[in-house]
Amino acid sequence: MVDTTQMEELLKRPLYVYDLPPELLASLTAKTTSQPVAEEEPGPSPIELELAAQDSAIATSTLCSLCRVSYNSVQEQRSHVRSDHHRYNIKAQLRGNAPLEEVEFAKAIGELDESISGSESEESEEEEAEGTAGTTLSALLKKQAKLSHPNEDPDMTETPITPKHPIFWLSSSGLPSNKSLGVYRAIFSNAEQEDPAHLVDTLRRKQLAPIKARTNKASNVPDPAASGPHIFMCMIGGGHFAAMLVSLAPEIHRKQGGVEDRQARVIAHKTFHRYTTRRKQGGSQSASDASRGAAHSAGSSLRRYNEAALEKDIREVLSDWREMIDTAELLFVRATGKTNRKTLFGQYDGQVLRQNDPRIRGFPFNTRRATQGELMRSFKELTRLKVSEVDQAALAAAEAKRREEESKPSTPVQKPQPQKPKLSKEEEAALLHTSQLQALIRRSKVPALMSYISNNSIPSSFTFTPGDTPQNFRCPTPLHLAANLDTPAVVTALLTKAGSDPTAVNNEGRTPFELTGDRATRDAFRIARHDLGESKWDWEAAKVPSAVSKAEADSRAEKERKTTEEEESARRKASLDRLKREEIEKAAQPRTTKSGGRTVGAVEKSLAERRDEETRGMTPEMRMRLERERRARAAEERFRRIQGQ
Repeated sequence: MVDTTQMEELLKRPLYVYDLPPELLASLTAKTTSQPVAEEEPGPSPIELELAAQDSAIATSTLCSLCRVSYNSVQEQRSHVRSDHHRYNIKAQLRGNAPLEEVEFAKAIGELDESISGSESEESEEEEAEGTAGTTLSALLKKQAKLSHPNEDPDMTETPITPKHPIFWLSSSGLPSNKSLGVYRAIFSNAEQEDPAHLVDTLRRKQLAPIKARTNKASNVPDPAASGPHIFMCMIGGGHFAAMLVSLAPEIHRKQGGVEDRQARVIAHKTFHRYTTRRKQGGSQSASDASRGAAHSAGSSLRRYNEAALEKDIREVLSDWREMIDTAELLFVRATGKTNRKTLFGQYDGQVLRQNDPRIRGFPFNTRRATQGELMRSFKELTRLKVSEVDQAALAAAEAKRREEESKPSTPVQKPQPQKPKLSKEEEAALLHTSQLQALIRRSKVPALMSYISNNSIPSSFTFTPGDTPQNFRCPTPLHLAANLDTPAVVTALLTKAGSDPTAVNNEGRTPFELTGDRATRDAFRIARHDLGESKWDWEAAKVPSAVSKAEADSRAEKERKTTEEEESARRKASLDRLKREEIEKAAQPRTTKSGGRTVGAVEKSLAERRDEETRGMTPEMRMRLERERRARAAEERFRRIQGQ
């Protein structure tokens, strides 16, 4: 029997889909529906159900009550079920139209210009005939609907197709029945998605043993993750490009005290940014040229050059990673717009990505600007187990209502669109305060936030509305949102000045402190506990650790900074010593001459070698600053050449 308390403790920390705890994995079972809400996977249409039922049933009657046609054998019955006459009457019945007898149907078909049955075609043309039949049936149905209801759009009566839910939902014997665990559908292959009955077995086969963190960072040491299961992720848009190859096997890092922490291992990553979008106008330069004609300004010329350069850089990276991309299990790509998709999927020599690759997936959630950090956030979102808690009574009521609506005969009369209920002044004010507070918290505008709260007399117990949105579900209060966004300055202001309650819990049962993601934000809670005192709040219920003063936190941060600087200084000193030894060894080697008396050492160095020598020993920040200065000088030089033409 699985311990319920132990299972609840497991769900309080992020769970990686490819390395789930054995006790949780053993208790998982697939849910009967694909999600824990009142939605269902798209099933067969009523037409298909009717055809299948009549095709498989034993012929106990010699009459089709719908078409008023009699038959003498089972074979005739099956032929009639597949006939255009019977298919038409089924669709007509679903639309609320009267079925036609065989003579009336033949007369209606005769008024159309095209063949419906395709019986005159050869056997090799059966598929084309079936397509023609379906098109003509639809045309006939629309024509009848237009004659019967001239003011109604026949397309409005078509049964909508329910899209597949992006998450597979599972249940566990160690959890209450109203709690569900979710896994994104996109991490499964197409064949695995077609067999949801064996979803748990597939998930168990995907478990991977963790790998130890690399202690030797030398380039000549092979990365064991490169040969294991991995995925490729890339985003492109607005002149920004980010790509990453990441191993599916987690990497174990040991923290202080011997605590193991599992992190993602990035095999390779690359980011580019070029000035390609038209500032304050939107859109790429190529899109503007296609719609308005080529512009002749200096900015447009620079944007065209940058578009070509960005395409070249991206395709070079894809070519370098070809072997790893070809062996990747899945390819997650976000590329909106014709220009961006052409960059990735356009035909060229050495093409790497192909649009018809079955491994290609889109991101099943909203994404932001293409950066390395956004790729890592998307990887965590894709591979983390989702936890959802639903009201079973409401679910049963919604299911009963849906079945009741399906049992009613459909009518061609279009129902009026339900009007949205009018909001009260209090509800409108709550929506306004929600949008303003969330915007100020996201931008870390502490003075403006405190001024807004004071001027509008917003109570410390204020919660965001509406509460059923995904953002407000996880972060219902300003303090939850500030903690989730890792903004220590906002957390401090809300606790010490606005009087926000740190013991409030969200719909997942988590306090604001449990949503923090970095040390600075956690220290803000501990400093507030020290400043406000133990009697102000029940800090134990808020899950806030022991109090620390601001001086203690600053002292610890300063020690860590000095330690980091010392390690960096030692690394640079070791690198310089190594370079000096290499120079001495190179100078000691005898020089060989070529024809003309020119020595090998006199060969002119390449531009890349000179750049490496210039940046050797620099910190990453110094290298970025130097690279920005080079790009600025190159841009100024291009502008001078363009203006001189």
